Amino acid sequence: MIRLGVNIDHVATVRQARRIREPDPVWAVVLAELGGADQITLHLREDRRHIQDHDLDRVLATASVPVNLEMAVTDEMVAIATDRRPHSATLVPERREEVTTEGGLDVAGQPETVGRAVEALAAAGIRVSLFIDPDPGQVEAAFRTGARAVELHTGAFCEAWGTPAAEQELERLRRAAALAADKGLAVHAGHGLNVRNVRPVARIPEVEELNIGHAIVGRAIFVGLKAAVAEMKEILAEEAARR
Repeated sequence: MIRLGVNIDHVATVRQARRIREPDPVWAVVLAELGGADQITLHLREDRRHIQDHDLDRVLATASVPVNLEMAVTDEMVAIATDRRPHSATLVPERREEVTTEGGLDVAGQPETVGRAVEALAAAGIRVSLFIDPDPGQVEAAFRTGARAVELHTGAFCEAWGTPAAEQELERLRRAAALAADKGLAVHAGHGLNVRNVRPVARIPEVEELNIGHAIVGRAIFVGLKAAVAEMKEILAEEAARR
């Protein structure tokens, strides 16, 4: 089985475009669960461009599946997470000027900072994952922080989809996944995945969880969120069976 984490950030993005109450990300939680989501993922960014603090509180109060909080490695976010105590936290890089997360967290370049955040979150009973590029050095550095899992950044693979470079990027993901599993880390993956390119990633034996947001919310405009989640779940089940 491959767990599907549904990222609801872009529901809040639509709401914040008008700064009104709708669409409500909490309704997205309910519909995603009805579609078969195994986890709800949301990113509370420092600039609060989509998810707001009150969204996090309401999602935690509503969700019947685990909640995964994506967050920057800052004192503010660590304090919020240790106070709210989601099931898991994924540490990600964050820049104000980016449209969305660009690249993985440079764990190797800031091991002490990341390590302190991991320690604080783990002490609060939060399962910690690090969002990293599929690079052996980053996997090794992630292992040394004491994190329980890594989420491999699939952006380069998705950007190369349909070109000869896609197989090379897929091989990078395979190697990083194998190394992480060998270190005892749980392997997750995400960024840019959709119904067209997700199958090869889902077929990687070590991958336990995929977090997908934009593609599912975009698809939901045409078929509804429950159906969009169910569609992705069916694909993951098919590929898990082929391993």
